[in-house]
Amino acid sequence: MLSYQRHSPAVLQCALLLTLCGASVQAADGSRLTPLVRDGELLVSFVLEDGYTNDVRDVIKSGLRTTFVYSVELRMVVPGWIDRTIATTTVSQSAEYDNLTRRHTLQRTIDGRVDATRLVEEERIVGEFMTTFTRLALFKSTKLEPNRDYYVRVRARAYPSNGSFLWPWSTGLLAQAKFTFIP
Repeated sequence: MLSYQRHSPAVLQCALLLTLCGASVQAADGSRLTPLVRDGELLVSFVLEDGYTNDVRDVIKSGLRTTFVYSVELRMVVPGWIDRTIATTTVSQSAEYDNLTRRHTLQRTIDGRVDATRLVEEERIVGEFMTTFTRLALFKSTKLEPNRDYYVRVRARAYPSNGSFLWPWSTGLLAQAKFTFIP
């Protein structure tokens, strides 16, 4: 019992080190998230590196409509308490391949409304579209209090997810970026 109490700080330090390593691995997965407040809106850019794998490519090429659903949260840092969720938005990006025309139909929806639709032939564009969004106006800055710390957090899911192939990520946290709102 005495040896346990004597080594307890070492155990705590080890646990802290493992937690920090886990956080850095999570940030080192290649995902990049950038929030930017401009003209009354919070613009969000996100890149999911290595999300467009050969398995994903094969499923899309089979003609099956494939959707990446990104859940984006705006949260306020509350020191000494649980952080508060200010707003949540869902960004869905879908690709469907037509074997007859050899074209991909790409569609982005934000909270259920269609934001963009286009037809493309190049597979490279499909991969970029599915794993990237740039400066999307997802939140109004009127919800933000001046000189407060906030962060944007992104989680993702992929559909279909029937388990016939392995997705490069699951519903876990993909990226998180902090910022201070200074009007």
